[in-house]
Amino acid sequence: MKFVFYTHSLVSDWNHGNAHFLRGVMRELIDRGHTAIALEPEDGWSRANLLREQGDVAIERFERVFPTLISKTYGSDFPHEDILADADVVIVHEWTNPALVARIGRARRNGGLFTLIFHDTHHRAVTAEPQIADLMLEDYDLILAFGETLRQRYLRTGWGRKVVTWHEAADTALFRPLPAENQDEDHRSDLIWIGNWGDEERTEEIGEFLIEPAVRIGLEGTVRGVRYPPEALAALRRAGLSYGGWIANHEVPRAFARHRVTVHIPRRPYVETLPGIPTIRVFEALAAGIPLVSAPWEDSESLFRPGEDFLFARDGEQMAAHLAAILNDPELAASLRKAGLETIHTRHSCAHRVDELFETLSRHGTLKVQVQLAPREAAE
Repeated sequence: MKFVFYTHSLVSDWNHGNAHFLRGVMRELIDRGHTAIALEPEDGWSRANLLREQGDVAIERFERVFPTLISKTYGSDFPHEDILADADVVIVHEWTNPALVARIGRARRNGGLFTLIFHDTHHRAVTAEPQIADLMLEDYDLILAFGETLRQRYLRTGWGRKVVTWHEAADTALFRPLPAENQDEDHRSDLIWIGNWGDEERTEEIGEFLIEPAVRIGLEGTVRGVRYPPEALAALRRAGLSYGGWIANHEVPRAFARHRVTVHIPRRPYVETLPGIPTIRVFEALAAGIPLVSAPWEDSESLFRPGEDFLFARDGEQMAAHLAAILNDPELAASLRKAGLETIHTRHSCAHRVDELFETLSRHGTLKVQVQLAPREAAE
């Protein structure tokens, strides 16, 4: 089948975590013999920032690291209807321009045989409700929401005909333990945190769960990400943490391998209004085999086994205690690595999500898609 993904960007993961997941899903579809292409705006915010900071070499790096993935840019005169004409499944991310969201819907209404899906992986449904409410989703066959609380939000507001939970997951072709570096305990730093500062949504939390614990127990470590204001950089320096700026997502597994523990600090809108939804960094860290300690969030869907796959810290003091325990107890660190990997490979890889997507399409897809899925289901 031919899958078309409208995304904010496939090429750029500059402050754009959905690119991580989409790359893994597309690679899995291609490996299974399907066609998958991404369409992204030529002036997208993430892509523009990446090019301004890194230059064209960033695009060349993407093409070298992901040679099978195809992304085309579009402008105002792009022939969207021509691309959609022979598509089987079209997945439109919620960062897509509202006028284009409506235009793709009209193509479906006006005889398009493809299954049309709207994919939401953000918190704007609660923090910017009017923007989502104004989207023209009447012609979309299906909504994919990246958490159950978000799915319930769509159902309560009546924004979609069918709404299905579709969590993000780890691209396990990329995120995996790197044993050669992991075995070299003497040459690994203590702590790494990979995350963007971002709109004051977790400023206090970064102080409580990263900076203060590092000072409290004297950790050395690394912070990678973007949009850090001068006062944040000064606080990291005072804590003895090294700031490395943006990191390409394909380089993250090696960065994890150079450190002994990482932390998860969710953004406040997810904790307060969309509980149960972790960032993709949790899946990726566990898949890379690095022990993780998380600031509080409610795992209301039982995605993980807290206390086995990773540790929860209720406050900064407990975060410091957990980090110290992992760094000083090799057996605890090894147990967390093993359990986290087991959960990812059992439930949370991009291969699992593609299986779930096909199951959803077999129930809610258009006739064109269901006919093509029938031989696959019979074979299984």
